[in-house]
Amino acid sequence: MKVLLLNGSTRKNGCTYLALSEVAKELNTQDVKTEIIQLGSDPVWDCIGCNSCQGSGHCVFEDDVVNAWIAKAREADGFVFGSPVYFAHPTGHILSVLDRMFYAGADAFLHKPGAAVVTARRAGTTASLDVLNKYFADMQMPMVGSSYWNMVFGPAPEKIPEDLEGLQTMRNLGKNMAWLLKCIQAGRETGVEPPAAEMIHWTNFNR
Repeated sequence: MKVLLLNGSTRKNGCTYLALSEVAKELNTQDVKTEIIQLGSDPVWDCIGCNSCQGSGHCVFEDDVVNAWIAKAREADGFVFGSPVYFAHPTGHILSVLDRMFYAGADAFLHKPGAAVVTARRAGTTASLDVLNKYFADMQMPMVGSSYWNMVFGPAPEKIPEDLEGLQTMRNLGKNMAWLLKCIQAGRETGVEPPAAEMIHWTNFNR
């Protein structure tokens, strides 16, 4: 089993990376492989709704990010998306990437467990979690919680170790993710497969 952790921060070793690393360390102790992928600071295209990806599962923009990560996502069993809070909201970078990944590579995420992690100096954490959690809800993904909301106090990397409750929350998140992955695997071994959703009715009244 493998969990893919996406660091939506432009800082490679910043607060969000440290929070994700705490989750990853706990997953590793639970015999779950992990990979943290770094978004970085290079410009990223927004989704333009061209629908070129429909049927191909491949985004039309070749920016060495989205299509490569969709390929990684198809091989993963679970996900953790991390973001610092910018203006009470996740970063624009991570939202652009997730919009394209979930639209072009929906099959890579369907029914797989997911969790969001955010770091902030003060406010905007729960609002940011709400935004990120909506990706999971739309792809019928079980959302993994912890012993508190998945957030760490992060005004600067050197402050992260002082948030003992935040780091505890990250470790408990890792435990819960590992437990759910093992439950899903055990279910599949006994013949329990994910349900097929009805996709008949669309509320498109405007013509």
